[in-house]
Amino acid sequence: MSSFATQTLKPPSRIRQFNALTKPRVIQLIVFCALIGMVLAVPGLPSWSDVRVAATACLGIWLVAGAAAAFNCIVEKGIDAKMKRTSWRPTAKGELSDWQTLLFSAVLCALGSWLLYAWVNPLTMWLTFATFVGYAVIYTVILKPLTPQNIVIGGASGAMPPVLGWAAMRGDVGPEALILFLIIFLWTPPHFWALALYRVEDYRKSGLPMLPVTHGNEFTRLQVLLYTLVLFAACLMPFAYGMSGWLYLVAALGLSAGFTWYAFRLWRSYSDDLARRTFRFSLIHLSVLFAALLVDHYML
Repeated sequence: MSSFATQTLKPPSRIRQFNALTKPRVIQLIVFCALIGMVLAVPGLPSWSDVRVAATACLGIWLVAGAAAAFNCIVEKGIDAKMKRTSWRPTAKGELSDWQTLLFSAVLCALGSWLLYAWVNPLTMWLTFATFVGYAVIYTVILKPLTPQNIVIGGASGAMPPVLGWAAMRGDVGPEALILFLIIFLWTPPHFWALALYRVEDYRKSGLPMLPVTHGNEFTRLQVLLYTLVLFAACLMPFAYGMSGWLYLVAALGLSAGFTWYAFRLWRSYSDDLARRTFRFSLIHLSVLFAALLVDHYML
């Protein structure tokens, strides 16, 4: 075997393996949503003190969220190994032991919690730690293997980042933060069920009771459509409450109409390709929606 082939077959470095445990793409979206909550909590341009608190809060939230993701990899390593989408993870491949992963998770959680408590405020630390418990324990260990509504109930943890961001800057949880929470909470089921539709065989092999496995393709498609309709209404709430202006409203109308249109087409005529495109558009929907909210904030 050539030296080139040997190099290509070498396992990834330990740094890359531990980084993979944190699910970097997911963490990026979490921190982005938390940052939106921070920005909206500060009227006008932030001071240097605000920037310092926000940067520290982003780091602390990133560390605790990474810890939760790593803990999830321990619990689900057997399931991950059966699914094509997750079989590459270091825990699923046996490249990292449970003890290594658990220690890594504990260090990240402890460091992130200390940063939030000491340099941001205790409320943000406790809310972030509660989110860790909600995702890593209540969702991953209890809900996910027991009920097809796992992603609905567990979605509360995934919807917390804007609340954490708001709490970091204000020291409380205002109605604006709860509106952002509601948007992500309602966005989560159609987002994940679109993925589950075209990955249904993976979920069936894993034994997880995801909705397409337990209730079938047609029922799941209807639920995706119904959730996008309710989400459409929720996305208009920032404008109705006075959090945003016309720029956000135009973006919310366009993005929500697009998500609903994808869901309607998926309901009428299913294909794996359309489910995949619906899933990808859901990512665009949330990212651009919150980006529009951010830009709009500074235009008011």
